[in-house]
Amino acid sequence: MHKAIQFLESELIKIRAGKANPQMLDGLSVDYYGSPMSISQVANVSVLDARTLSIQPWEKNMLQPIERAIIAANMGVTPQNDGVLIRIFLPPLTEERRKELTKVVKSEGEETKIAIRNLRRDANEHLKRLVKDKEISEDEERRTQDEIQKLTDRYVADVDKLVVEKDKEIMTV
Repeated sequence: MHKAIQFLESELIKIRAGKANPQMLDGLSVDYYGSPMSISQVANVSVLDARTLSIQPWEKNMLQPIERAIIAANMGVTPQNDGVLIRIFLPPLTEERRKELTKVVKSEGEETKIAIRNLRRDANEHLKRLVKDKEISEDEERRTQDEIQKLTDRYVADVDKLVVEKDKEIMTV
């Protein structure tokens, strides 16, 4: 369940809220002498201001592959290459785009809740098998099911909290 929350956090970071964040580029890979590498492994990615990312490759010949990777990712931004570094200017989000992003955030949250509930179901089925094989008593099964439910409720509440925070971040102009 904790891993499901971590996955949700990593997915929410990728959703652009109008602010520059180097982690937006974490999922992108670039061809580095025949092997795919993440942009952060071939360049220094930094935030110049609230809406600008700067990518300075360690080798000048990596400018073009990095630029192509960003364009191919279809992030809704156009990289600006000045021969030394690449700048990415993030346009301000429109109200319509903000509402679309909140829907994406809510669907990510719902998928995470489903994953957590599936884990609960698997754990409860495992408990039933243990009772059937007479490895634990029915009282122990009930106690453990209650603990599993409390854990599930706690993690679902964490998902709700993360979704609300991201919604607030997206809707802030």
